[in-house]
Amino acid sequence: MKSKFGGISASIEAKITNADCDTLLLWSDRILTASTPEEVCH
Repeated sequence: MKSKFGGISASIEAKITNADCDTLLLWSDRILTASTPEEVCH
């Protein structure tokens, strides 16, 4: 996320830290086409 979007908010970082494996896999697909960190973690 930081490599693609630069800095990320504390709330997004907390979501990533607390996400389960299935959610992280879903988000890893979304990051390829997302324009913002919020699009990845919605």
